[in-house]
Order: sequence, then structure tokens, then C-alpha cells
Amino acid sequence: MSKKRIAILTIALAILIDQIVKIYIKTHFVLGEEVKVFDWFRIHFVENNGMAMGFEFGGSAGKLFLTLFRLVAVAGIVYWLMSIIKKKMPNIVVIAVALIFAGAVGNIIDSVFYGVIFNTPQHSVATLFADDPYGSLFYGKVVDMFYFPIWEGNLPDWIPFVGGDFFRFFNYIFNPADSYITVGVVLLFIFNKKAFPKEEKSTAEGTKKTEKLTTD
Repeated sequence: MSKKRIAILTIALAILIDQIVKIYIKTHFVLGEEVKVFDWFRIHFVENNGMAMGFEFGGSAGKLFLTLFRLVAVAGIVYWLMSIIKKKMPNIVVIAVALIFAGAVGNIIDSVFYGVIFNTPQHSVATLFADDPYGSLFYGKVVDMFYFPIWEGNLPDWIPFVGGDFFRFFNYIFNPADSYITVGVVLLFIFNKKAFPKEEKSTAEGTKKTEKLTTD
């Protein structure tokens, strides 16, 4: 299978899964509803106007800025992915960048379109393609649902500044798109020698030249 097809299939499958999960949660869960799968894993439906994992950023103006920034970033990732395919880099690198792209697009879909295709009824599930949507284009809310409160309790008193305080790990709620970005970045970190061969080659050549000059 060609690297281009691998990238396209990775992106298409990842975005499809992301949107199926989000639409299902949106149309079957009331905002704030939680289902405990295990003590350390829960499905908890929340929405946010800002960055990944529930962070907020500058109100409506900040929301628009983030959406536009994501669109610009996606264009840059497309160029990066095409460059990787053209250079015939290893499939794992293609998949990693494709996942980062899919994650960015998945959250962009929420931000751009969800405000005009979903409503937000009180104490009820949302309706897809509602007659009375909750927002406008570019002002949709990102849907999050994965919650992993692996451990919670009071920190030991001997820890400076926060000793004795209540702490929960992992306290962020995220979605499949966030996961794709994280996995993609981790893969690039693990396989950095394959992902960034030119930089390493240049550094090695520079070191050899320095050593030669020093020897001479």
C-alpha cells in the first residue's frame, strides 16, 4: 500500500471514529452525565469553548482566534504530511503526522459546525440538525467525554507548597481527537531518528567537521 493511501486511510478512519463517538455522546448523554466503566475510567460528557482538555481561552474572541489558528495549523500540517510522503519516510512517521492532522480536523469540525447543527436543551439530549441550534458558524463547542481519575487523595504533608492538598490524577476530560494528537506526538518522539533524519545528519556532519578542524 502506498504511503499516500496509508495517510488517507488513517485520517479518514480516525476522523470517522472521532465524529461517531462525539455525535453519539451528544445525542445520548445529557450535559454533565457520567457513566462509570471502571473506578479509574468514566464516560463524562462535557463541552468546552477553548483549548484541548477543557481549557478556556479569551471568551468569544479567543474562541474565534483558536478556530482560525487551528485552520492555519491544519494547512501547515498538510504541507508537512505531503513533504513526508514525497520524501518516502517510514510508514510510522506518515501515520504519526496523519493522526496529528486528524486530531486537529476532528476538533475543528466541532468548533466550526456543531453550533449550527446541534441544539442544547435543558436536562435533555441534543438533537442533530436541530431547527434551533445553540450557536453560529465558528462558535461551536468541542465535545469531550473520556475521563480517567486513576488516583485521588490528599498529597503527603512533606511535599512543598501542596502538601496535604486534595489531588486527582488524571483530572482532564478529553476526546478521540485529543488522543490522536497525543499519540502522534509520542510516536514522533519515539521515532525521532526516522522522523527528522536530515537534522541529525547535518548535526553529525557538523560535528565531524569540527573534530577535523580541531585535529588539524
